[in-house]
Amino acid sequence: MDVELREVHDSDLHVFFRQLNDPEALRMAAFTPEDPADRDAFDAHWKRIRSSSDVPRTILADGDVVGSAAVYGEPGEREVTYWIDRAYWGRGVATAALRGLLAEVPERPLYARAAADNEGSLRVLRKCGFRVTAQARGFANARGEEIDELVLALEG
Repeated sequence: MDVELREVHDSDLHVFFRQLNDPEALRMAAFTPEDPADRDAFDAHWKRIRSSSDVPRTILADGDVVGSAAVYGEPGEREVTYWIDRAYWGRGVATAALRGLLAEVPERPLYARAAADNEGSLRVLRKCGFRVTAQARGFANARGEEIDELVLALEG
C-alpha cells in the first residue's frame, strides 16, 4: 500500500469528521473532543489548526483519504497526533504516515500521548522511535472517566 502525506484540503474535513465519530475509534483514542458530533466545534478546531504554526497533514493510502496526522504545540513541547480510519488499522498505515511526518518535521524532541491500553498506537509510536517517559491520568471524554495515559518522547 502506498502511503503519502499532503496538505489538508477542505474536502478532507468531511472524511475526518466521519472518522472522528466512529464509536470504536473514539473509545480506543479515549482523549477526544467532549462532543465529537459537534460539527461547528470540529470546523473551528480545524480552522485554528490550519491557520497556526502546526503541521497538519492528510494521510492518503493508495490515493484515498484515510486519516490525518499533525505536529502541534509550542517549540520544545510539540506533540504528534494521528487518526486512522478503522478500516486501515493494523495495515502499517499509521506507522508509514508517522515516519513521513517525522521526516518532514525534523525538530526534536517531539512528544506523544496515548491511552495506556491503546496497544496499537503505542506499537506505532515505539516503531517510530518514541520511548515512554512518564505516566499520567487524565479524563477521557470518549470513556467518561479518568484513565491511565502514557507520555512518550522522541529525542534527537
